[in-house]
Amino acid sequence: MIIAQRKPIKEILKMLEGYKKILIVGCRACVTVCCAGGQKEVEVMGSIIRIDRKRRNIAVKTIERVIDRQCDSIYFSAIDEDVQESDAVLSLACGVGVNMLAETYPKKVILPALNTGFMGITEEQGVWSERCIGCGDCILDKTAGLCPLARCPKGVLNGPCLGSNQGKCEVYPENDCVWYLIYKRLKELNQLDKLKEIIPPKNWSEGLPPRKIIREDIRL
Repeated sequence: MIIAQRKPIKEILKMLEGYKKILIVGCRACVTVCCAGGQKEVEVMGSIIRIDRKRRNIAVKTIERVIDRQCDSIYFSAIDEDVQESDAVLSLACGVGVNMLAETYPKKVILPALNTGFMGITEEQGVWSERCIGCGDCILDKTAGLCPLARCPKGVLNGPCLGSNQGKCEVYPENDCVWYLIYKRLKELNQLDKLKEIIPPKNWSEGLPPRKIIREDIRL
């Protein structure tokens, strides 16, 4: 899932300055799971905005909504009327959701309340870690399902660096070296021969934005 976290409150309040009717839109997908843009976070954001304006004796009206996904405009019908009536839309979604709102409503001010971090997993309550950088050329079949690009701070593609020590990362000693984990998994799977295959350098030119994937078999 995509991991995001709320921007500093002062930054959010500053970007909302001057808008009197604000639609706050959350997303029930990734950002709800990472506790950044679900129903609770939308309600808290609304309260913060109203308290700030009341403290400064400035009128404001907030509308609070949460939709299934902001990365797909088919879900915008639930908020279409609210968007049209608002001065600005504050999106509690990842950057993809903000882009989708801006493209769908070109005449409306769309503002981000979150900073999008990475694609990752939930390690434990309140802890998320990166697992994929979206390189566009997956090599997980060669690395036992563990991504060295996402989990090695040096991005080493063919075995551990010389700084790895007793299975720990040189840069972040509290972390296991991903190549140590890859070796262990390949050994358990009796697939150590895969380490003999040299993974060539990434052709990053194929991953330059903007990227697009087209599936002709499901297009209408």
